[in-house]
Amino acid sequence: MIKEELIQGIAAGDRRILSKAITLAESTIEQKRNLALEIITHFGPQDNTLRIGITGTPGAGKSTFIDAIGINLLQQDTNRKIAVLSVDPSSGITQGSILGDKTRMNKLSAHNRAYIRPTAAGTQLGGLAKNTRLAMLLCEAAGYNTILIESVGVGQGETEVAQLTDFFTLVLNPGGGDELQGIKRGIMEMADIIVINKADGDAEKQAKLTAKEYSMALHLFPSAGGFEGDIQKWIPKVITTSATENKGIDVYWEKVGEFDKLTVANLSKAKNRQIQKYYWARKSLQDLLFAKLGNYEAEIAKDLAEGKLPEVAARDILRNIE
Repeated sequence: MIKEELIQGIAAGDRRILSKAITLAESTIEQKRNLALEIITHFGPQDNTLRIGITGTPGAGKSTFIDAIGINLLQQDTNRKIAVLSVDPSSGITQGSILGDKTRMNKLSAHNRAYIRPTAAGTQLGGLAKNTRLAMLLCEAAGYNTILIESVGVGQGETEVAQLTDFFTLVLNPGGGDELQGIKRGIMEMADIIVINKADGDAEKQAKLTAKEYSMALHLFPSAGGFEGDIQKWIPKVITTSATENKGIDVYWEKVGEFDKLTVANLSKAKNRQIQKYYWARKSLQDLLFAKLGNYEAEIAKDLAEGKLPEVAARDILRNIE
């Protein structure tokens, strides 16, 4: 398929063409990936979009939560188009991935204003797939004005989704005493909102208690809220929800709306997106340099056999990389 056909299809909101373009962006063949980059460059930046990152502990109901909040928003706003980019973990042995998150988004996957794209994380660290950002830009070019990105899972290092989105959501289970010790500052202090999901039935009381514990924990961190000069800053929130019973979903969107309104007003949304572009430029450069290392395996072995320190061998090889 030629570039003009892809551009026309994406401009028309053709989901089949969009999927083909994302596949090009995910390709390891340089020519195909370059074609995807040309398409993205053609459409340019889409500034009037909302990007939401969602991560959380295993079993917290992230996919069900996304299904609930997606349908809620589509029902409230007929001008919304939602794209969900779901990143699934890959086997460290076979590199295979189940890609099963879409099956837990039954309502959203059937909606004509929603698009869901599951992707395997592969060998990437940080919670995202290698080309999640390019997939996001292609979805925005296709007219999807709200992008939900579900990262692999939670840990102190799975925070890269915060470098890709405007609003970062951390979804947790009720009863998070051990979790609180496990994730600590690495991810909690980056979250704009913490959602204690599954607040229903016998777990509702426990969920409220957990929310209180996390609220207290947030107060132990250096204050992210208040004012910086004349600019009002966002104060992270903690709420409880039940995705299966549709409880607290409206509260979540209320907080998202408050956040977006605040960051647009104080110009921090545009500033953050520029900072994120810088981050991805650096990361892309690192990826390109890393890809060249395969050409230096023999030289690494030779330098080490000669008794060079690994650090010295790396330095000498880097000097020879064009």
